[in-house]
Parts: sequence; C-alpha cells; structure tokens
Amino acid sequence: MAKILILIGGHLSTAPRPQKEAAALANAGHDVTVRGFWFEPELVERDRLLMADKKWRFAPIIDFQPSQKFPNWLIRLQGRLAREKFQRFGIFSPEILGYGAKAMLQVALKTRADLTIVHSEAGLWVGNQLLDRGLRVGVDFEDWFSQDLLPEARITRPITQLKILEARLAQECSYCLTTSDVLAEAIAKAYNAPKPKVIYNVFPWSERSQIDQQKRDRQNHKLPSLHWFSQTIGPGRGLEILFPALPHIQIPLEIHLRGNYPQSSRQWLEPLVPDQWRDRLFIHPTVPNSELLSRIAEHDIGLALERSDIPSRNLTVTNKLFQYIQAGLAVIATDTDGQREILSQHPAIGQLITNNHPIELAQAINQLLNHPDKLHNAKKASLQAFQEKLSWEQQIGKLSQLIGENF
Repeated sequence: MAKILILIGGHLSTAPRPQKEAAALANAGHDVTVRGFWFEPELVERDRLLMADKKWRFAPIIDFQPSQKFPNWLIRLQGRLAREKFQRFGIFSPEILGYGAKAMLQVALKTRADLTIVHSEAGLWVGNQLLDRGLRVGVDFEDWFSQDLLPEARITRPITQLKILEARLAQECSYCLTTSDVLAEAIAKAYNAPKPKVIYNVFPWSERSQIDQQKRDRQNHKLPSLHWFSQTIGPGRGLEILFPALPHIQIPLEIHLRGNYPQSSRQWLEPLVPDQWRDRLFIHPTVPNSELLSRIAEHDIGLALERSDIPSRNLTVTNKLFQYIQAGLAVIATDTDGQREILSQHPAIGQLITNNHPIELAQAINQLLNHPDKLHNAKKASLQAFQEKLSWEQQIGKLSQLIGENF
C-alpha cells in the first residue's frame, strides 16, 4: 500500500476528476488524502457531504471563508503583491499561481507521500519543488494552463514560467494524465515528452440510479428544453453564439442555464437576450454534485459550446459533454478538436457545429426539434455510448494499469 497525496486548488465539490481518482486509488488499496482550499461556506458543506462513507480523506490546506479572518488577509495580500510585481517588473513568484502555493508545498513536504499528484497551477510549482527534493510526483493536466484563457487575460499571466513548470512535469513524471488523445499528443509534442495517459472526464454508470425523476427546472413540460451549465455564467464560455441563434429557431422551447451568476455576468448577458425569449430563458444556481445529474436529465438537448481559439479549450473534452451523455441528452457541440474526438466515435449522439456560427447552431436545434425521431434516437444513442464506452467503469482499467506501473 502506498501513501498518496492529491493536491487541488479549491473545493473538493468543484473537482469531480480528483474525486474519482482518489476513489480509484483507494479502492486499489492505497492510503489516499486529498488537500485543497475552502472559500465559500455553501461549498464547504457540499465538501463535507461528499466525504461521507469514503475510503479516502479530504482536508483544507487553508480555510479562506469570510469567518476566518486571520492570517488569511496576509496570504491574500501576498497574492495581490505577487500579481502587481509580475505586471510591473516581470518578476515571478509562486503566489501568482494561486493563494497558498507555499502552504501547499509545506503540506506536501510534511506529508512525505510516496506519490504526490498535482492538479492546479499552484500544483505545477509545488510538483517542481518536490522533484527538486527527489520526491515522487504525478501530474494530471486537466487543463493546459499555459495555453488557457482569453488573449486579454493571458497578458497578465506568467505564461513562460508555466511552460517551464509543465515541461518538466511532462518529461519526468511517470504518472501523467490528461483529458483527451488530442491534448495528450499536443503536450507530448510541445514538451518533447512521453504521451500522457488519457483518462476521459466521464462519470459512473451507477450514478444513474440516483436520478430523482423530478422536474424542478422546467416550467412548461410540453415544450422541449435546452440545457447548458458551467461553474460561472459569463463571457468566453460559448454563450455568445446561443443568443444570436434564438431568432432563427422555428419551434418554441425552454432554455436553461446553470452556474454562478454574479452581477457582472447579468450586465453582460441580459442585453444579449432577444425580448421574445425572455420568458423562456431560465437561470439556475449550481447544485450539489449529488443533484446535478438529476437536473440535467430533465432536459432534451445539452449544449457544449466550447471555443476553438483557446488551445486548452479546443483540445480538452469537458465534464459537461460527458454529463449530457450520462443523462441521456442529445448533444450539440462546437467542432473543437477534443469534442470531435468523441463525436467522431459516436456520431449518433448529436451534431458538431462550427464555432462562432449562430445560424448553424439554430439549424442544428431545428433539425432535432422538427424531427422528434432524430431527437429520440440521439438521446438513446447517448445512453448506449455512455453505458458501453464512456462511463467511468470503462476508464478505471486504464487508471489501474497506470497505478500498477507506478507501484
């Protein structure tokens, strides 16, 4: 049995991939601990609920909740100063990668695990520090951090330093994962490294038994329903092509968006919504992990409108695509390299559309709604693909093989 530490950059409840990794490692007989950070009281409660009856443990490295005033202000100040120092003088310090990077390192050094697996930007720096000390490190490139974000956001990011950190981990870590074949190939080529093992962001078939069969989102059950979700509702997540598509949709339907919806997002989104659609657009808050599949399963079509002009977004396959399939929804997805990887293998589940093409999105929606048999068959094909090829049960074997190679 090995002692394994998994480091994440936030709440456990917002990190489904590390949860599944921890469960697989624990089920293989290893002693597994996940460490992250706490920020929001509601998510803290979700984290605590998730930990019930688990074979592995979670504990926060730092609790940043508003009630915890000291010494959090000092760590936040260090992060702000690090960002200002980089923007003004180009000087890199690990605090720019996330609150508590040095605290994360101290936890890893104190734990002295047989394998420490990193998932976040700060984790990239921690992993390099552990390698310097001769410790064993694994990395999961859930995101290609040096190739992420919108161009205007990248200006203030330490891209060169991130590439250096990523390159070393890709080259030296024998436990190295990512989310799609195209992303694995791109990372291997960029860093002259072995190709990471591909573990899709899929979910267990067994979770379908927990679907509550209730209709809590939908208002008019006679209308078909579209669903889109993300951690945050805002620009850069594909919604820009949804609203211009609405006037070209021929059949009435409901549109349901789910995610955090701050005031800045309201100011951005509300002017985009055509007046005639306002009474059929519904915004929902995030829900606990245990409820999300039930809420997705209420709907008919899942929208995965990822951008192709951001390399990380173009190459990965996000959670939402697989959760739509798990829920048995028809899928309309933008033609990113990662999403094409899945829909080329399972074309019956839905349709790829050109990115930033509202008319094509409207046409895809019309095709499904004007031909109920197509919608029915796509939903049926999603469930079949999920059960036979795209469930977590199908991925465990690859992860078990990698675990066996490392221990």
